[in-house]
Amino acid sequence: MEPPKRRRTNTRARLLDGALEVFAERGFHGASVEDICDRAGFTRGAFYSNFASKDELVIALFQATTDRLIEQISALLPELADQPVTLLDAVLGLLDEAAPDQRRWHLISTEFTLHALRNPEAARALNKQREMFRSRLTQLVEEISRTSGLEFSVPPEQFVRLVIALHEGARSQSLLEPRKVPAGSLEHTFLPMVLQAVTR
Repeated sequence: MEPPKRRRTNTRARLLDGALEVFAERGFHGASVEDICDRAGFTRGAFYSNFASKDELVIALFQATTDRLIEQISALLPELADQPVTLLDAVLGLLDEAAPDQRRWHLISTEFTLHALRNPEAARALNKQREMFRSRLTQLVEEISRTSGLEFSVPPEQFVRLVIALHEGARSQSLLEPRKVPAGSLEHTFLPMVLQAVTR
């Protein structure tokens, strides 16, 4: 018999996977808890024993993606921490791999951000999750700075914010104009220049 903790983890994972599919098809507001449960093969009871709301479920999706990304970046550090440009290029590759279906993930991310702009409670939850992600990335940047001897002329957190902003904006352009803006092209072209401009 499956242990309760593992069963709960598997239930959450299936609900998250089902939600990804339903949100991408119907949108955040168009998808109901029932739709998500049907897709995942569970009841409303299973949903509410894991998540208090759709908002909380989306935050869990963000958290799972960013946790995986941080883990992958951390694994690169022993080999590449003293090669910042090579490491940055590898990190940009991981950003794309973190969400294999970029269109689906972008739809969910953008729609929930718009929802948060209209809903203070959702904004607080999203800001808290994003702050945790930025904080962990900033810690990694500071570790790279110490290992490589690079000195930033701007606060590392501001550099992290710029990397995220450029990646999110570039993803939108590449999805709309894939021929003119291939995925990752803006980031791979300009972020090494930015890194060189803000370090010595």
